[in-house]
Amino acid sequence: MNKTTLSLPPHSNGVTLSLNELVHYKNHSLQWLPPSQSVWSKMNGSHQSRQKGRGMDFSEVRQYQPGDDIRSIDWRVTARTGKPHTKLYNEEREQPTMLFIDVSDTMRFGSQLLFKSVQAAHFASLLSWITLAAKDRVGGIIFDGLSTLDCKPSSRQKSVLQFMQSIIEQHNTNSDSEPLDTAQQTSSFAKGLSQLQRLCPKGSEIVIISDFYALTDECKAIFSQLSKHNRLQFVMISDPLEQGSTRFNGTEYVSDNKRSAWLDFSSSSTKKALEQQANLHKAYVQNMAMQLSIQLHCLSSGLPLLSQLTSSQDPSQQDKGAK
Repeated sequence: MNKTTLSLPPHSNGVTLSLNELVHYKNHSLQWLPPSQSVWSKMNGSHQSRQKGRGMDFSEVRQYQPGDDIRSIDWRVTARTGKPHTKLYNEEREQPTMLFIDVSDTMRFGSQLLFKSVQAAHFASLLSWITLAAKDRVGGIIFDGLSTLDCKPSSRQKSVLQFMQSIIEQHNTNSDSEPLDTAQQTSSFAKGLSQLQRLCPKGSEIVIISDFYALTDECKAIFSQLSKHNRLQFVMISDPLEQGSTRFNGTEYVSDNKRSAWLDFSSSSTKKALEQQANLHKAYVQNMAMQLSIQLHCLSSGLPLLSQLTSSQDPSQQDKGAK
C-alpha cells in the first residue's frame, strides 16, 4: 500500500482496526446534525426524523382554544387558574439507523491508503455517532463473508462502543483467514440481508456499506421488502486500483478468488480493462438501486473519509484524482 502522499486518519494503520480510530469520529459527528447537511449533500438529509407514530410526547400546557380536544384538558391547571387549559402533545419520533457492514475478503484490499473494509468501518463509526447524538438508536449486521454478527439497535453509548468493538473483532480476527469460495460468499451475503430484515425495526434508516461484489439478483427481493417500511441507502466502497488507477508500473500476480493471472500494470490496456470491469460492476449496482429507488453513494479507500464527505466533488469521481 502506498501511503507517501496522503496521511492516514488518526490512530489508523489502514489495514487493521482499533477502537481509538473509530472513537475518533465522535468528535466530528455534531457538525452533520440537523439543520446542517447530513454527511454530504447528496444523501439528501439521511437522518431527518419522520413521524413513526410510536407514541406521544408531552409538550406543554396552554389556555384552551376553540377546536381543542376536550379529552386533553388539564383539569389540575384549569382548577388552579380558573381558566380551561389544554395539554399539547408531539408525536414521538424515532428513526433508528441500521448498518450492514461488509468486511469480507473482497473488502480487505487497499492499494493506496486504507483497506476498503477499514474505510467501511470508519464510515459506520461516523454514522453511529451521528445517530447517537440525535438520540436515536443504532445497530446492525457485521458480515465477514461467511457469517454475520447481530448488534441490536440501542441509543446507549456503551452499546455503540460494544458495536464498534464487534466490528473490530470481526474484521481483525478474519484478516488472516483463507479466501472464501465466491459462491459461498454471495449466498452468505443474501442470508445476511435476510437477517437484517428480521433485526430491523420498521421505520429505520438502513445503510448498506459494501463493495457489492457479493450482490446478486437474489438480493433484489430482500431489498424490495426492506424498502416497504424503511429507507435504504447504498454506500459503495471502491479502491483506485480496481479502476486502473495506480503508480505501480511492474508486473504482479493477482487473484480475485475466481481466477489468477500475471498483470502488467505498466500497460494502458491492463488499466483500461480494470476500469471497464469496474464500470460494469458499478452499472449493475446502480441499475438495481435505480429499480428499487435506493440512493447510491460512493466512497474511495484511496482518500481519508472526512475529506470526501466535506468535498463538493462526488466521491465516486475522486478515485481518479488519487493517482
